[in-house]
Amino acid sequence: MSAARPPGGPLLSVRALTKRFAPRRALFGAGGGGVLAVDDVSLEIAAGETLGLVGESGSGKTTLGRCILRLMEPDSGSVTFDGTEVLALAAEPLRALRREMQLVFQDPFASLDPRMTVGAIVREGITIHRLAEGAAAEARVARLLDEVGLSKEAATRYPHEFSGGQRQRIGIARALAVEPRFLICDEPVSSLDVSVQAQVINLLRDLQRARGLAYLFIAHDLSVVEHIAHRVAVMHRGRIVETGSSTELFAAPKAAYTKELLAAAPRPIA
Repeated sequence: MSAARPPGGPLLSVRALTKRFAPRRALFGAGGGGVLAVDDVSLEIAAGETLGLVGESGSGKTTLGRCILRLMEPDSGSVTFDGTEVLALAAEPLRALRREMQLVFQDPFASLDPRMTVGAIVREGITIHRLAEGAAAEARVARLLDEVGLSKEAATRYPHEFSGGQRQRIGIARALAVEPRFLICDEPVSSLDVSVQAQVINLLRDLQRARGLAYLFIAHDLSVVEHIAHRVAVMHRGRIVETGSSTELFAAPKAAYTKELLAAAPRPIA
């Protein structure tokens, strides 16, 4: 059973966010009318809360997450983080804000530079944001690796030397290195075995309790978000078709699309 939603107002507020991709030009003549990937989406996430964002591939989940972080520029709408309008920020204030808002990628191997040691990968954000240097930075890296369940010796090794689950732990450590308050976890366990999925989900829950983190947890599988989300938003063809507490949504889904997702979900992770 999911935990109760943390009290307090929203840390993140998204209002009427829209993103359309321009049409691809066809081989002969013009292309179509483009794709409305995110269609008038609104949502809120409180400090310390996990909102699960669920939908099939192509529903717009990843695009929404990247628009929130301004890794893609939305066409219209509003994104407010702790009272700051993200879409209005110039480059330097946006760079500073990204300390607070980090991304954990779906593919833990493709997102890690194979030419860099694990220590250099985790230390990179610390250096960019001038949070520590020298021995203090090395000590910080060692603490982060320990926090995600890896030994300090991992710092001298390369990503290819680790399993998929361990690489995802490295990705989480990298995201945590700049002390964010909000993480977008984009399908962070979809490429992992079921037993390893459970370990990573438990790690994220422990980190949330210890650090007070808020998560937007993106997944295509409702059985995964059931174990981490306080609330769930179901996305279909760019729109949110249903939102509710995890308990209520799993017990009595209202939208036909949500019912289809639940029927198709594999067995829950333990």
